[in-house]
Amino acid sequence: MIQIDLSSKRALIMGVTNRRSLGWSIAAKLQEAGCQLAFSYQGERLRGELEKLTDGMEGARLYQVDVTNPDELAAMVSDLEGAWGSLDHVVHSIAFAPREAMDGRYIDTTRDDWVTALEVSAYSLVASAQALEGLLTDDASMVTLSYYAAEKVVPKYNVMGVAKSALEASVRYLAYDLGKKGVRINAVSAGPVKTVAARSIPGFMKMYKRVAGMAPLGRGVDQQDVGRLGLFLLSDLASGITGETVYVDAGYHVMGMDLDDV
Repeated sequence: MIQIDLSSKRALIMGVTNRRSLGWSIAAKLQEAGCQLAFSYQGERLRGELEKLTDGMEGARLYQVDVTNPDELAAMVSDLEGAWGSLDHVVHSIAFAPREAMDGRYIDTTRDDWVTALEVSAYSLVASAQALEGLLTDDASMVTLSYYAAEKVVPKYNVMGVAKSALEASVRYLAYDLGKKGVRINAVSAGPVKTVAARSIPGFMKMYKRVAGMAPLGRGVDQQDVGRLGLFLLSDLASGITGETVYVDAGYHVMGMDLDDV
């Protein structure tokens, strides 16, 4: 088995909220590989949970950052520059849309809800890349988290699907800009995973069972699947991969119909 050694590397994980977060699943794999970690979280109410998760994690740094606030992003970057000088890996695990924008028809999305979803879920990747660019080493790598609804209609995902489309397009454009320095960026498109955030999506469990039933592997995916892919894409094993959306969904995205439909 290939061992990935990141003992000389430093990573920033943005958006971890709890142990079941996909961002945490990638962070855990980075830690196992020896990487030193820093975390950003959205508000003070989340700090306690993150402190529990990182208890005993030597050198972990925690930052309260609202990604819609440039001053908070800048303050984190300034502190990281002083403490570490540079950054090797970034995990962007940030998304939000008001529940009412996902519970009805997409056509009824309000301007305010649309702007909120796109700003937090897509533009935050651009804003983070802008703020962190000067810290990134010449062979740094970034990963963000997407979902199949970026390219196909998933009822009840609504405006978040549009936000994920913008996120994936941003990955491609950022890959072009950052590639001149040697920096890579990719998106992980995970199948439905039982996270706290996912359970807030109307009809999530029905969706989860449907995907598991249709997927070529005959199962769904979990945090371990996502964590391993994130680690691979961030490591030198993926040194020639950038601008991609890589699926980890047990093959569900290749299916057009299942046997019950034939």
